[in-house]
Amino acid sequence: RRRLNPALPLVMLSRTIVKRAASTMSSAIPSSLTGPPTKALVPPGKCQFTPDFTAVALLERTAVSSTSSVLRFATPDKSQPLNLSTCACILAKTDLPSQPTSGADDKEEKADEATEVVVRPYTPISTNALVGSFDLLVKHYPNGLMSQHMLNMPIGSTLAFKHIEFNIKMQYEKFQHKQIGMIVGGTGITPMVQALHAILGDSDSEAKVSVLYGSQVSSDILGNEMLSKWAADYSDKLSITHVLSNEPEDSNWDGARGFINKELIEKHLPAPSLGDDAIIFVCGPPPMYDALSGPRGEDEVKGVLAEVGYSSAQVYKF
Repeated sequence: RRRLNPALPLVMLSRTIVKRAASTMSSAIPSSLTGPPTKALVPPGKCQFTPDFTAVALLERTAVSSTSSVLRFATPDKSQPLNLSTCACILAKTDLPSQPTSGADDKEEKADEATEVVVRPYTPISTNALVGSFDLLVKHYPNGLMSQHMLNMPIGSTLAFKHIEFNIKMQYEKFQHKQIGMIVGGTGITPMVQALHAILGDSDSEAKVSVLYGSQVSSDILGNEMLSKWAADYSDKLSITHVLSNEPEDSNWDGARGFINKELIEKHLPAPSLGDDAIIFVCGPPPMYDALSGPRGEDEVKGVLAEVGYSSAQVYKF
């Protein structure tokens, strides 16, 4: 199955968008994309962000690809790390101008539509070893309200975040001794980075991880350099297979193309026959869940993973 997607024009547009914000970008790659895996675990309930939104300052923004950047924000208490539990996410909120509604001629109606609240989840790629700040890896989609706001907000301005119990994910103790398969699409890599920090940063961990990582083009694989180094340095624990859906046919890419499918899952991920010793993490856009595991909000496993034979106890949807 081929998906018609004008990838090259999108990439060119995204490069133009990022270029406009280049004057506010740092050139140094942040430590969260260059450092070794670090186990710095904190139990749930300790995060500096609470169920109430708190505004914190943007300290730095670094372009890491043509369409993505790492944003470093201050923590509320700058003397402490963020203290977020493994793989958990936080919610970012801002008020942005509403899109104009056709036919809305009444001035009072237009005033009511002046702004809209935009809330998006993000999983930091930094660990609790970082004190006073945290890093978000953000892909700036041309029509992404929050990601474009993050791209253009001035250094020193603030963005509100909160953390709620619903955003707590599976903790390290539940998977540190398993054979782990990760099915990832795009920015879904961020909670997997947190899991890999815990696994690879723990010399006592017996976990082995196989990653199927879907991206559009080779030039925009989020976190690629760091993940490649980790895979080389921990080859006995980590393997990564990239799958590109829109890589130009005439490129030098010799890896997998298309989409993550049954053949790749059966070839690279731990088999369902391993029972309780195997677990599959899924994190990506909704179409990935629909095709491979069933919707994220449903416990039942559907799609390709069900066809291969995985049970609901063996699949965790982030």
